[in-house]
Amino acid sequence: MYDENLATTKTSTLREQANEFQHHLAAVKSQTPLDPRVTWYPWKSLSQMDVLDTFLQGDNAALMNMIGGDPVLDVGCADGDIAFFLETLGVQVDAIDHAPTNYNAFLGVHALKEKLGSSVRIHAIDMDTRPNLPSSNYGFTVMLGVLYHLKNPFLVLEALARASRYIFLSTRIASLSPDRKTNLGALPVAYLVEEDELNHDNSNFWIFTEKALRRVVRRAGWDVTHYLTIGPAAASDPVTPAGDARAYLLAKSRVAAPPCGFRTLRGWHQLEHKKWRWTERVFSVELDSSAPLQPATLRFVFQLPEVVYAKVSKVTLSARINGTPLAPGTFTTPGEHEYIGVVPALDAGVATVEFELDRAIAPSDQDQRELGLLVNLSGADPVTLS
Repeated sequence: MYDENLATTKTSTLREQANEFQHHLAAVKSQTPLDPRVTWYPWKSLSQMDVLDTFLQGDNAALMNMIGGDPVLDVGCADGDIAFFLETLGVQVDAIDHAPTNYNAFLGVHALKEKLGSSVRIHAIDMDTRPNLPSSNYGFTVMLGVLYHLKNPFLVLEALARASRYIFLSTRIASLSPDRKTNLGALPVAYLVEEDELNHDNSNFWIFTEKALRRVVRRAGWDVTHYLTIGPAAASDPVTPAGDARAYLLAKSRVAAPPCGFRTLRGWHQLEHKKWRWTERVFSVELDSSAPLQPATLRFVFQLPEVVYAKVSKVTLSARINGTPLAPGTFTTPGEHEYIGVVPALDAGVATVEFELDRAIAPSDQDQRELGLLVNLSGADPVTLS
């Protein structure tokens, strides 16, 4: 198992840490056989940490400040090299990919997780058709070399902007047409490749010009803070090896929930008006308890909206902390309420809190969401342990 403190004790920059971890992973892979019908992902994903290090000007603390107390998301994880590296920085990581197009059908990332004794959470998700992320609160997302593999890149960028405060993204770009006779660089357009036109890979779709990339990122809810290109950007085209240029950007979401002392898990709808989130009937969060609590008091401040109250007249809210049930609370008036539950003792570490309402508004033709409570995320944390 890799000593996750090794990188931070021997080296200082993100580039150096990633390079050291890359060597470690290469040794692990050489000693870990896969099914003979497949091979390890052949490209060195971690080399792209050089660009992130450049954006951060060697300030690792800047990355940790962006992540905050929330997990990190690796979209298009391949063998998980980046996900496992980010885990060594002391953060929880969700790694997702689409199984039919993953290079070795997830055998590599699962083999590495077992070999490393990792807690990275691996999910098979088709972002093109149902971009339902494992969590709705990420501090930082990595999506490198994925955008041109998506049929619906705008949809995915919007979904990520709602769920993650920052994104580090790369994609192939083009300034010239495939025959290199037409200059597209001044236009915000994308070229749709044929099934066999780019590396004979039918999972390739849209190649953006730089202007189109910046526009789609902005319209999807992101503000670009850092940007650079690698390769012949002015002479790039969408299909030839000689015309392969890549754009890298670091962007901040305008629509994601602000950082908080807890992490939303299942059962939360997207942020509205930059402050409110609806819950479903059943929803959950994670909180960090830095010290044991005896007893532990859970407080949850929420709104019982008029629209819900008019349908159900009262609600009973139940909760469990790490599987231990708390006393339920019943609320019979609309407006702001506070649920308080006490458990005799709680160990230090991550606490999972599961909430459940006895009733909620069912999906309808007017609103296909299940609606329970409304929670304000713009001020003090609505869910706390003390």
